[in-house]
Amino acid sequence: MEKLVDELQQVVPFKESTDIGDIVLIVAKEPQMLVYALVTDITRDTTRKDEWWHLALTFLTVPPQEITWTLRTAQMTGKEIFTMGGEERFVKAVNLTPAIAPEPVLDEPPTAKKSKVPAAGSFLKRVK
Repeated sequence: MEKLVDELQQVVPFKESTDIGDIVLIVAKEPQMLVYALVTDITRDTTRKDEWWHLALTFLTVPPQEITWTLRTAQMTGKEIFTMGGEERFVKAVNLTPAIAPEPVLDEPPTAKKSKVPAAGSFLKRVK
């Protein structure tokens, strides 16, 4: 599972955090699956002393399937591979926003290049 996660990190643009409205990639060994899900809600599990969260997900399958998993922050942000029912799982949000390259800063203003082709009408003489 660790090898697969390492390979995915090379080809999928992941986010460091997970928020409501994010698309997460879920990887499981058994049943074997690689599926996207929409995060529909994140609420604190107040019954536990440590920081656990109810992560409501809609699997983007046909038909869509709604589930809620109770995970720690490290588990729902892809920092930790965890197990459910003895089977390994991985969840991490995908960055769907393309990286926007900053515009280059120029030291000098661009100068108009002079064309070797004469401007339209410049080779004609006006006769009165």
